[in-house]
Amino acid sequence: MKLSETVPGVALNTLSRVAGRPAGAAAFALFHMPLARSTARPAERELIERAHVGRVELEGKHAVTYEWGEGARTVLLVHGWQSRGSRLSELVTAFLDRGYRVVAFDAPGHGAASGRSATILDYRTVLTTLHERYGAFDGLVAHSLGTLASFFALRHGVKAERIVTVSGVCDFDYLVDEFASALGLRPRLKAELHRRIARDLFPGLPADRSPFSAAHTAEEVDAPLLVIHDADDTRIGVEQGRRLSGAFGERARLVVTSGLGHRRILGDPEVVRAAVDFVEHGPGASHLPQH
Repeated sequence: MKLSETVPGVALNTLSRVAGRPAGAAAFALFHMPLARSTARPAERELIERAHVGRVELEGKHAVTYEWGEGARTVLLVHGWQSRGSRLSELVTAFLDRGYRVVAFDAPGHGAASGRSATILDYRTVLTTLHERYGAFDGLVAHSLGTLASFFALRHGVKAERIVTVSGVCDFDYLVDEFASALGLRPRLKAELHRRIARDLFPGLPADRSPFSAAHTAEEVDAPLLVIHDADDTRIGVEQGRRLSGAFGERARLVVTSGLGHRRILGDPEVVRAAVDFVEHGPGASHLPQH
């Protein structure tokens, strides 16, 4: 456990002993605050310079959007936590080579966007705005937390013909558990964090479906799904990929790689090719082995 994580945890636990609700509010705020802002790598900067750059306005902050190409088919790429749109640069290039228009973004608190925090509601607003701008997407490729956020947006009207997830989060509870474990939060404080999440993020969900899970959308999202996850992912365990795939049954195909981890998987040539082939040709197009 990192010192940057344990020090806040000790402070929050101490506060929770005398002021549970203020401690819960502080934990909720920290939960949505990336502790590091990803900067563009040298190889990504040329790609960013070629993009048509725009904005999506949110309350008190904005996301930065990127568009490449002029193809008739449009694919949306959704980055994960402490990441940015340009981290999916290999996918951008591969889709452009196939004649797609490619859309990506930096969520608030990430990359070139403003703000210090981002919630799943912010992601939903960005995806909904892009959906209004471009119409239904021919493909949607999401990484890590971007997977959960994408399904939340799909549940609220965003449409995609085919979906690919890479190292994806299936359950919001998984994020809460990892956050609470990393900071060593006391059970009472974790319970208060859950209360705030249910109240502020998912007020319309029934108690048995809060917090949100992508598995809950299997009856609402009818697009075919390719789930790619690495067996050696130490950030988001492969069981999250298995759970997502299992929820969608025959409409999902699960591919488990090895030795690529959580982030390097995004640049693996075979993974990139499998994702693009799936979006272009549908189920059965990927040459990667199914698990």
